[in-house]
Amino acid sequence: MARVTRFLSLAVRSCQTFRAQNTGLTYPAWSNVNQRFYSDKPVHPVDGDEKSEPWIPEYIEKFEEPVAEKRARLMYQSRKRGMLENGLLLGSFAKKFLSEMDEEKLALYDRLINLPSNDWEIYYWATETKPTPEEFDNVIMDMLKAHAKNENRESRITLPDL
Repeated sequence: MARVTRFLSLAVRSCQTFRAQNTGLTYPAWSNVNQRFYSDKPVHPVDGDEKSEPWIPEYIEKFEEPVAEKRARLMYQSRKRGMLENGLLLGSFAKKFLSEMDEEKLALYDRLINLPSNDWEIYYWATETKPTPEEFDNVIMDMLKAHAKNENRESRITLPDL
């Protein structure tokens, strides 16, 4: 019985209302929580920076990784991008070209898909919407640009199998 009473008192307390500062409006207590999620200001600015991006782990090249494992990892990372456009583009590219790449090309492709912090950059470079930075302008990027043009009009509406 004590547990039920405690639960009810917590539930009632969380639904109590409070008067907003300098207004005559009354809001439920939980609306204060919702305001946090809809605010345009970051919850915890970093070093006084108003707009902070989420932390992305630093890219570490894996020199000792066996080639078969590297191909499997790159295939998975090509498909699971977080945005469908790159998942389709890079997934179909990896399925078509990963098996024939040597270690040097695998390393270039690994850097390309793991170094930029924003997937839209990769998409814009591949579709030639934005110029490719010098550090990524290489054989792999040329292959990706040709693949993105899709001159053979291949259907690429589903992700390739792993």
